[in-house]
Amino acid sequence: MDLYQHRFGNVADYLHHRPPYLLVDRIVSIELKTIVTETTIVGDEFFMAGHFPGAAVLPGAMMQEMTTQSAGILIAANYNPMPRYNTHDPLFNEYALGVLVKVKRARFRGFVRPGESVQIEVNLIDSVGSVFDFEGAIKLDGKCVMQNSFQLANIHSSTLQG
Repeated sequence: MDLYQHRFGNVADYLHHRPPYLLVDRIVSIELKTIVTETTIVGDEFFMAGHFPGAAVLPGAMMQEMTTQSAGILIAANYNPMPRYNTHDPLFNEYALGVLVKVKRARFRGFVRPGESVQIEVNLIDSVGSVFDFEGAIKLDGKCVMQNSFQLANIHSSTLQG
């Protein structure tokens, strides 16, 4: 366990996501309205095989999901309405935290390839009740390769059960 995981806990302590869909490796910092996470693209992820054969690059949809998952960690850490929260049994929880409800804007400025590590920075811009507005950025070697703004909401878990 590295220093950051020891200090902030494991990503799995905050999110229900599990491999192969858990896209955030490490928590670098969590503040009240800001989170920084990191992940390394290995190249054997399920979404890399066909995107694109011979010239693999991280899909933009996965970059969006990385910012969404990072924002979900921030919500679970700082804006969780439940006194007890269980990431291993989602049906235990009254609320599903940080469900993506709107992508307002996304701009892609570069590529991420296998073997590269990115830093994901997400800022909470505003919140009203159980709805949260975020802006995110993914950086590779300090250069922004993606920026977005999106909205997450805490919804009743029963809504997910169909």
